[in-house]
Amino acid sequence: MNIAIIPARGGSKRIPRKNIKLFHGKPMIAYSIEAAQNSGCFDKIIVSTDDQEIADVALQYGAEVPFIRPANIADDFATTLDVMQHAINWCTEQDWDIRLVCCVYATAPFIQPKYIVQGLRLISCDNVEYAFSATTFPFAIQRAIIMTSDGFVKMMHPEHLNTRSQDLEETYHDAGQFYWGKASAFLMGKAIFAEHSKAILIPRKHVQDIDTPEDWELAESLFKTL
Repeated sequence: MNIAIIPARGGSKRIPRKNIKLFHGKPMIAYSIEAAQNSGCFDKIIVSTDDQEIADVALQYGAEVPFIRPANIADDFATTLDVMQHAINWCTEQDWDIRLVCCVYATAPFIQPKYIVQGLRLISCDNVEYAFSATTFPFAIQRAIIMTSDGFVKMMHPEHLNTRSQDLEETYHDAGQFYWGKASAFLMGKAIFAEHSKAILIPRKHVQDIDTPEDWELAESLFKTL
């Protein structure tokens, strides 16, 4: 059995009620639910939440909410791994034969089913523990600068001061959309960003973190343009 788990707690601070805030006419979480549905990859699509209003919206869009997340893994200190392990253990207690699990973030309106399908192909390989969405950095991180405590700057990697950008190795970062994993890997707490993982590359125009009101405005503008 393949299942999707969408973590969606109710206590968002920087953007209140972010998971169900309307984004171009739909609750934010609806985009993740619909992408999971349209991928055709899952036997179950479950939303893990501590909030009844979020649960109601998730049910309205066709997801399942078979349990309410305990308060001890619904605060600011709970990790995604805590939520995933709780959900997988709950499903196992129901005698569901779970092999592959995909954590789909609730605030990923640019998520596309075809990339979820690509992830399923990768995670189905025996030597792969996780497959996750990633994208390229728009600027060579080897040329990054940092600020000192007294306001001056210095290069993080001064040895690359005069290196041509085309000679620098391309680097990638987590796109924050979805994370396929073997159920056993989640339960064992294996690291996602490690040599047993593979990445599904997403175009930068389809990636936008939404953590602050400024992020939200940028995402809305980008979504409208696309």
